[in-house]
Amino acid sequence: MNIEEAKRRVALLRKEIDRHRYLYHVKDMPEISDEALDSLKHELQELEDKFPSLITLDSPTQRIGGKALEKFAKVTHSAPMLSLTDAFSKEEMQAWEARAEKIINAENIVGGYFAELKMDGLAISLIYHGGLLKQAATRGDGKVGEDVTANIKTIDAVPLRLDASSKYYHHASHGDFEVRGEVYIDKKTLDSINLAQKKAGLPEFANPRNVAAGSIRQLDPQVTASRKLKFVVYELITNLGQTTHKQEHKIAHSLGFPIINQNKYCPKLQDVVNFHKYWGKKKGSLPYQIDGIVALVDGEKLREKLGVVGKAPRGMIAYKFAPEQATTIIKDIKLQVGRTGTLTPVAIFKPVLLAGSTVSKATLHNQDEIDRKDIRIGDTVIIQKAGDVIPEVVEVLNKMRPKGAKKWQMPRYYEGVKVVRKEGQVAYKVHDRSLPSVKLRQLHHFVSISGFDVEGLGPKILEQLLSKGLVRDYTDIFTLKVEDLRPLERFADKSAQNIIASINKSKTIELGRFLNALGIPMVGEETAFDLAEHFGSLDAVLSASFDDNNKVYGIGDKVAKSITDYFADTDNRHIIDELIASGVSITNPEKASKNGPLKGKTFVFTGGLETITRGEAEDKVRGLGGSTSSSVSKETDYVVAGSDPGSKIDRAHKLDVKIITEEAFLKMT
Repeated sequence: MNIEEAKRRVALLRKEIDRHRYLYHVKDMPEISDEALDSLKHELQELEDKFPSLITLDSPTQRIGGKALEKFAKVTHSAPMLSLTDAFSKEEMQAWEARAEKIINAENIVGGYFAELKMDGLAISLIYHGGLLKQAATRGDGKVGEDVTANIKTIDAVPLRLDASSKYYHHASHGDFEVRGEVYIDKKTLDSINLAQKKAGLPEFANPRNVAAGSIRQLDPQVTASRKLKFVVYELITNLGQTTHKQEHKIAHSLGFPIINQNKYCPKLQDVVNFHKYWGKKKGSLPYQIDGIVALVDGEKLREKLGVVGKAPRGMIAYKFAPEQATTIIKDIKLQVGRTGTLTPVAIFKPVLLAGSTVSKATLHNQDEIDRKDIRIGDTVIIQKAGDVIPEVVEVLNKMRPKGAKKWQMPRYYEGVKVVRKEGQVAYKVHDRSLPSVKLRQLHHFVSISGFDVEGLGPKILEQLLSKGLVRDYTDIFTLKVEDLRPLERFADKSAQNIIASINKSKTIELGRFLNALGIPMVGEETAFDLAEHFGSLDAVLSASFDDNNKVYGIGDKVAKSITDYFADTDNRHIIDELIASGVSITNPEKASKNGPLKGKTFVFTGGLETITRGEAEDKVRGLGGSTSSSVSKETDYVVAGSDPGSKIDRAHKLDVKIITEEAFLKMT
């Protein structure tokens, strides 16, 4: 990007950020998520870092907050309530440390760091005089906030009088004493408030910060009191002799203020990174929401020496978790074909960090969805992870649409084959099962973990096998020999032998996985296992009528017809016969006990399991009379949380579904 392109992009970003900051901080009426706004600000910061000549005094990166509301008396802060620079990666944290070391002319930060959980709440300044609470004020624009003393007094966590038993009380009770902290609300209380809002026909709060801000800005303190807000201290402004930030927390706690017990002193930056990684995994277990950590140079004098750049202190930084929402620019829209010939438009965009990984494409689902959201090539969009895995476009930021943004339409032909759409359906398809791209998707599904689980046989190798004519259908996989693979690109004797060994090992397969591997239209993994459990053998599945299939739990008319039609097709029956003739052995499922210990219980798994695979865990549940699901609902009984759990944890908290560890699950089974 040259400077002229950057100038245009910076102008768009500033205008959009300013609009959303005003809606968020002044009106408490956000239109987009915190993560999406952070992503816009992060892009602007990167462009200004790259092109310093574009920095202006009115840039959002040089600002602190919104204007003070007129309905409260204005309060001028004794020292500015600064905002923090954001970091999203270890590399950005290392760059922050390097800048600090350069300023103080030292090879390392003497005294280490202090790491704190970053609450999703509202920053508040508290001033005590003579040991009694004198004034409470919001951040406002950083210099001038709002006097919300009456409302803050309704929060039990805020002491009205400092603890006289503290050895610091004498010093703190002479003149003014100021602390700063965060007003927040826990997850369960937020859920209760939103339930009441919904019953009253009122809009629900989008996040805890909105509840805290809206509650503190109520004219009637009784409304604030009803919200059951909480408070924690994160900083002392008055000097009581502290030399480190760690001491600030100790002093505040002794004076009667709540602090976050999980906060931690970190000797090295790597310890900060480890702290961030740990809570990135464990944040779902906390009763409140956090969006990252705050890292500070622990030494008071050293942090003071580092000073302020723009409107942010150099000695501290917000190390945020990978956002679950982000913004990016759509560069192109391409088609992806599925194993049944369904065509799915996919957005190709500028790579962006999202929920722990860098993504560069997202599903657009279908033409109707593109039209409904008015998605065009060149648009700036908000993306998020759906179901913990698949990125999707949530919203277009229309005010940032460039001139010449291109509309996209489904083509009439795909790889020379006519594209059709049946009446009453949203999906466009190519009805040619021999199309190479369709065949590749079918074969990849067939050998995937949820199917025959042939280790090492990925899409690139399958594509070579197809192009060389070595594989045309499922059965051909089981007739491959080492000498067939050896001439292929990047193959040697050992790798060829390993794949053939993996193919032979996969020939014995459980009925549910076999049915899933076949790729029956409208039949996913859970339905395949339901069929296997209901009928108990392949012969019974093959001889089942439409009425028989319709009696299977969770299967309706459309799916029952799809299953019946699939097994009535002579080509499909021939493929099954050939698979068995090639040595495939199908084992029947063990009948689940109708009165097993997990009867009637539904489990959802999220994150990585350490001692067993996801498939083995689900088999355990089914074998003991329970059922599994891929999504959390009111019908879910348990969510089993492994490492790096996704948004299912938050959903479980919201619905008050019990969350258990892998160890607890294994004890149940």
